[in-house]
Amino acid sequence: MKLVEDVVVVVLLVHSLNILVFQQFKIPTSSLEKTNLVGDHLFVSKLSYGPRLPMTPLAFPLVHNRFPWNGKKAYIAEPQMKYRRLPGLGKVERNDIVVFNFPPGDTITSRITNPDYYTLVHQYGRERVWMDERTFGKIEYRPVDMRDHYVKRVVGMPGDSLQIIENQLYINNQLQPWPEHAQLNYFVQTGAKHIAAKDLQELGIANDDLLLLDGASSTYDPLFSSLGLERDTIGQTNYGNVYHFPLTNTMLEKLRKNSAVKNIVVEPSPRNKDFPTYPLTDSNTWERDNYGPIWIPKKGATVRLTLENLPLYEHCIRNYEHHTLSVQDQTILIDGLPTDTYTFEMDYYFMMGDNRHNSADSRCWGYVPEDHIVGKPLFIWLSLDKDKSLFRGKIRWNRMFTVPK
Repeated sequence: MKLVEDVVVVVLLVHSLNILVFQQFKIPTSSLEKTNLVGDHLFVSKLSYGPRLPMTPLAFPLVHNRFPWNGKKAYIAEPQMKYRRLPGLGKVERNDIVVFNFPPGDTITSRITNPDYYTLVHQYGRERVWMDERTFGKIEYRPVDMRDHYVKRVVGMPGDSLQIIENQLYINNQLQPWPEHAQLNYFVQTGAKHIAAKDLQELGIANDDLLLLDGASSTYDPLFSSLGLERDTIGQTNYGNVYHFPLTNTMLEKLRKNSAVKNIVVEPSPRNKDFPTYPLTDSNTWERDNYGPIWIPKKGATVRLTLENLPLYEHCIRNYEHHTLSVQDQTILIDGLPTDTYTFEMDYYFMMGDNRHNSADSRCWGYVPEDHIVGKPLFIWLSLDKDKSLFRGKIRWNRMFTVPK
């Protein structure tokens, strides 16, 4: 009995530390490469922005939203507590890397998690998503603190105007510095020979990011032609090849000096239907690389609502600040009353990944409300390279105890 009591005390103590002080987080995707790599384990501080008190008090300790051994819910959704945050050591600042709960994760489909529920509804229709359980699975609602964890960089602050023009970020009409580790996708054309595997490894290109398009096939001719990449014959039967992978500016300059490389072209922005952007409306023509302008809501700020700009803010009003919203006879109704203005109750942030062409971020699903902010990564305590074996570089020792910037 004493042993059981000791175990319970230790579990509750560690659980309390996870809630109020720190939590570990693993990087699952490449959206922040090369700042954070897949396999990085982060030590995340809850004190940096102030510990957020649990909004879902009936949750199993040391487990997030599902039990790892059976995939079932590890919490009871009711009752819900009001959002409260204790004082912190600082506030969210521009260019901070932040861990947060995924805002569109309020509703999920159990079989498909990417793209998110709202994108699926936009693409397939609500009736199909709700009725086709075999394809999409069951529909589930999650409270704020039980939504999946994401990590991105804060690029837009409350009250900012933001726009992206040809991959360049503008805040309040001012061009922003390009992050040191930010990267874009490129098509790389070779001549008679391939790029050596050791050269690709030295560049730090992960196996999952590497795609080789066979230049000897006519399948990609329309693509090559649109990019200005010409297939020129080498001898009688051999052709150059085209690679596709992400590069930072430093990697790009290094690759340009490679003798095997003939031409390098940045990947063009996909059409909106191939990379749906927020807000998810048929009238939205913004793209991944050309987005906005958009205004980021700020606590206490009042915006004039029109039928044209309502899609930019309706998710904030309805889903995050919990008001009823409808349109009747061209009139906007909030909580049943006609209005043409709205005053925001929370601050919001615009997040982007440094892997700009491979990041599902605020361009896809919109703003991050302040009550979704979890904490700030302090350092990397473990980094594992999934492309390597244990005794051949699996552990990235050079990243241990480094600070993500």
